[in-house]
Amino acid sequence: MRNVRGSKHRHAWAAVLALTAGLTGCGYNRIQTLDENVNKAKQNIAVQLQRRADLIPNYVEVVRGVAKQESDVFTAIADARARLAGAAKPDGSLNEMASAANQLNGALSRLLVIQENYPQLRSMESFRGLSDELAGSENRVATARTDYNTIVNEYNEYIRRFPQVLTAKVMGMKARDYFQLESAEAAKAPKVDLTTPKKSP
Repeated sequence: MRNVRGSKHRHAWAAVLALTAGLTGCGYNRIQTLDENVNKAKQNIAVQLQRRADLIPNYVEVVRGVAKQESDVFTAIADARARLAGAAKPDGSLNEMASAANQLNGALSRLLVIQENYPQLRSMESFRGLSDELAGSENRVATARTDYNTIVNEYNEYIRRFPQVLTAKVMGMKARDYFQLESAEAAKAPKVDLTTPKKSP
């Protein structure tokens, strides 16, 4: 009786080992690792975007001290920051996060246009310091985006190969989206004339 039970256990272990070897050969473990790397890289983007967003209120306050009348721009920035805060969460949608970040960059681009109309800003040490911090923060966001897209590319290419494509299909794993982001400088609108237009005679 013991021999029969022992034989069953050996067969069960053999089946488990065969299944493990089969899954390993089909890339199961590698797919899981790459998928987790993509998730970590996505979270790093969210962290960098949030850090950058946290710098913006101080930057806005400095500009507001000189250009109080530009309230609509300050409101647009505040709204965009609030949207980004809601999107930059671990379980948030990548597309929603990118959309919110691009909205914030668009609002910041309007601020870049405005500040050019107030030369006194550039002579303020606090303004220059915050500008440098924002530029450095944007560089970190760009690095995080590049790292994410590199990992996504590796993941997407891997699950398209045979036999991993079969394993991915069984696991319900699909290609991941790339993170597209437009910088505030790139989104900068054409310079506008904020002076009161002259009435025609």
